[in-house]
Amino acid sequence: MANSTIDALRGGCPAPFFNELMFPTEGGHVEGRLCSPLGRLSCCIPCPMTDWAYPDNFDAATGAANWVNVVGMICCAFLLISWVVLPVDKTHRHYLSISLTCATVLMNLGFIIPLAAKPDQCFNEITPNGMDTSSVCAASGAFLLAGGWAGIMWVFLRALSLHLQICWQVVVGRNYMWFSQVLGWGIPIVGLIILLVFSGVSFRFGATCHINHENSLADFWIPLLVFAGLTVIIQFATFGYCIKVYLASLTDNSATTEGSGMPSYSNSIRTMTPRQAYRRIRRVIQLQWRGIVIVLIIIADVIFFAVIFVFLDNTVESIKTDPGKALPWAACLIASRGDKNKCLSLAQDLVVSLPTVTAVLILLAMNGIWLLLLLGRWSMVTGWMDLFASFGGNRTKKEFVSVDARTDIKQDPRSYEMLSRDSGKADTVLTPISPTMSPTSRGGRQTPDYFGQTARYQPHQRSFSSPRPPQQMHWDTMSGQEQSYPLPPMPAARPYEYEHMNPLGMNRIEKEEEIQYAGPRSQYTQPGAADFSRDHVFI
Repeated sequence: MANSTIDALRGGCPAPFFNELMFPTEGGHVEGRLCSPLGRLSCCIPCPMTDWAYPDNFDAATGAANWVNVVGMICCAFLLISWVVLPVDKTHRHYLSISLTCATVLMNLGFIIPLAAKPDQCFNEITPNGMDTSSVCAASGAFLLAGGWAGIMWVFLRALSLHLQICWQVVVGRNYMWFSQVLGWGIPIVGLIILLVFSGVSFRFGATCHINHENSLADFWIPLLVFAGLTVIIQFATFGYCIKVYLASLTDNSATTEGSGMPSYSNSIRTMTPRQAYRRIRRVIQLQWRGIVIVLIIIADVIFFAVIFVFLDNTVESIKTDPGKALPWAACLIASRGDKNKCLSLAQDLVVSLPTVTAVLILLAMNGIWLLLLLGRWSMVTGWMDLFASFGGNRTKKEFVSVDARTDIKQDPRSYEMLSRDSGKADTVLTPISPTMSPTSRGGRQTPDYFGQTARYQPHQRSFSSPRPPQQMHWDTMSGQEQSYPLPPMPAARPYEYEHMNPLGMNRIEKEEEIQYAGPRSQYTQPGAADFSRDHVFI
């Protein structure tokens, strides 16, 4: 019964071909049929075409590449979870790295979904399934193309950021971050909508859906390759600038570049010497060399995939327009009664070789692994170990804080306590500090000396000053004591007393007038010194 049905569907076409008129014109991706006129008949190759143009290990090779995508997905998941959970000092996360990893996750999902769902690639014997007839095809194709678009945009933005920092000394900040988010996700979303509307996806190359030939160059491949080309140009322009600065630094003998490298006003783009510019560029490259390598790897993978798939697409379309190219291969299949192994040598001119296909798929699948190797850090592993240790009750990190910061321990104010950072429990370690003198050994309310003896003064080499101890003076603050030295009474003013005195000379006051100014000898008068307040007063 089955053989009779198959023979009826052939409709006069020799095996293994089927008559196109025996199948409906709707359902699946009808434009994906590969048919050729044979006399008055239009005979089509059975679906899927890869089963006839490639050896039997084609499915095993593509399946192995899909499993590599699973490994890459695990690597990306580890990075994303680490960036979310662990502190920034452990992960050094950045929005350019996070966004690029998310784009790689989308691309990996395009290969993982068919691996899990195992969809039927064909709608009938000659028609492949499309996004209208297979939800798995729509999902896998959308994730693959969106991931490719987003990956190209984020490596472009990363290369542009590095170029602005190195070549133009532009500090990329919050404005560039928002610009990157709009451009990095806006263009892929708009591009995905356009290509799904005007081209669509279908099973054309293995178990993963790819973009159809209709309008694919205008709405996907050309814009994708334009941004990829801009990324390559920007990246190599940055490399060229670095080489130019390095060569200029070799011939720079300026004495000002041999300093300590402290920041100054003269270190601007106009006055920066070649050697200073080289040191600045070297620091930037040392910090971002991982991002540079990631840009080169992903851009090479995407360009390689685009070139191979466009070549395969054009080859298949050329068979439709010029069936004579596939005539020797079709004649071989008819003569061998459907034994494809006898005709694989003739099919090599019509398709891309299996090693090339496998290499493209594996390179795309390894993007997640490259991200982990280049963007991951060993501090992430130690961060997870510390996190799990904290859950288990082991606290390996402790810090010194002042005992004044705690309100539950007031026993000994002359000590510090070592507290755990992540718990407020009372498991503290008190470390007493022996003071030089006990606060209770001196009378009165005084501040205890917690810090011991005074540090020795170390004068600067070019300093000619030295510390001087403060002069100690005794102040008698006892209350109720009368003044020891009362002010002398002021004499009564007499007219014409100083009438004949010279205002510019030394004038002696008579002895009897000295009595009015007499008083006890001052305690500040040195022994043996003349006391002018007693013998004479000079005005």
